[in-house]
Amino acid sequence: MGKTTTAVNLAVGLAQVGEPTLLVDADPQANATSGLGIDPRSRSLNLFTLIQQATEHASIVTPEPAQLETGRPNLHLIAASIDLAGADVMLAPQIARETILRRVLEPLRTNYAWIIVDTPPSLGLLTVNALVAADGLIVPVQCEYYALEGLSRLMQTVELVRRHLNPALEIWKVLLTMHDSRTRLSEQVEHEVRKFFGAKVAHTVVPRSVRVSESPSFGQSVLEYDARSRAAQAYLEFVEEVRAYAASRAR
Repeated sequence: MGKTTTAVNLAVGLAQVGEPTLLVDADPQANATSGLGIDPRSRSLNLFTLIQQATEHASIVTPEPAQLETGRPNLHLIAASIDLAGADVMLAPQIARETILRRVLEPLRTNYAWIIVDTPPSLGLLTVNALVAADGLIVPVQCEYYALEGLSRLMQTVELVRRHLNPALEIWKVLLTMHDSRTRLSEQVEHEVRKFFGAKVAHTVVPRSVRVSESPSFGQSVLEYDARSRAAQAYLEFVEEVRAYAASRAR
């Protein structure tokens, strides 16, 4: 869907315009971590250790030491690790298990203008924790048929979380990614998504681009790898859309 690519480029873009930003990699694949040029195996303090700390000491969570300098002004990272693959098992017996990530991140909210969480690709306990911790949800949608099928399952989960765990949760923006204007399928998917979500769909559409595929292998966002590419320009426009939406909510 372009989930991690969107999380990384949104975080980097917000940091580039001077917004203090924390990227939290909650995906066991750790692609957001490596996509910033950081080896996830090099971090003994990571999101898994914070979650472990929160489950073992209900009232003591100290996330500050896990914040990692990324070499980019205004951007910090809490790295992922492969151990997160077992987080659902660790969380399952816990009381209020859906709120643990919110408790981990709560002390950091005053330190940053933005906390961006890259969720796992599946709708497990880690993803539910991210939805409970979040004020808003950004949904990247690849312009392919199967992406539409996945949307319906996501919306059911979001509604359950809103009803039972986080009434404030809302979809901020739906972002169309990997769009190929030469194909009828991309146009059809865009039409269906805009018809269903209306004004929630971002004006920006991220085109399919080899630069986006290449940038993670250099440990960079596409904004850094090729700032003049069409995809980088689209992500910069999307950053401004997200900022404008957040400002409108604050008024």
